Amino acid sequence: MIMNTVKIWDNGISGRTLDEIVRAVRSGAVMVWPTDSLYGMACDALNPKAIERVCRLKGLNPDKNTLSVICSDISQAAEYARIEDEAFRLMKERTPGPYTFILRAASGLPRAFKGAQDSWNTDSRQGDMQGSGRVLGNPLLNTSIDYEDEDYAVSPGLVAEIYDGRADIFIDGGEGGTTPSTVIDCTSPDFPIVRVGLQADL
Repeated sequence: MIMNTVKIWDNGISGRTLDEIVRAVRSGAVMVWPTDSLYGMACDALNPKAIERVCRLKGLNPDKNTLSVICSDISQAAEYARIEDEAFRLMKERTPGPYTFILRAASGLPRAFKGAQDSWNTDSRQGDMQGSGRVLGNPLLNTSIDYEDEDYAVSPGLVAEIYDGRADIFIDGGEGGTTPSTVIDCTSPDFPIVRVGLQADL
């Protein structure tokens, strides 16, 4: 399997290229892409086979690990999660940005998301790729890439080297990061921070 590499230039990604990426993801492709925090590995969150593939690559067990979803906006998130008024206000204030919100899942997601709680991540550093969720019409399952050496999280060339032959698409957004998103539990009173990451200034 040859991984298709797409570089985000200063003028962004063309609409045609974005459409091609969305078609591939809709058909079950796995992509590695930049987010506000780390490079992530993503697929269509409504495609069970693609979800299984990402879980295999990451070594995740959906019955034991909480899966994270990136939505294009809060309206899309509200289709798949129960968002109370206070949580809505917090999310509106903090997004887009490097935050993951734990919310209770609603109906409409594959079995892999049927745990008591699921994470919803709205971060997306690159405005062009944030539109992928809107064009796809679905949220994206996302998990951070695995790396042992920091260079393999930061350098696009090294990230591509690791996932060549494993992922279908690599979105080269330049230098990556090593600090994860801040995780906020919106299912608990006072919205405690579960993980301190970028912009944890609540």
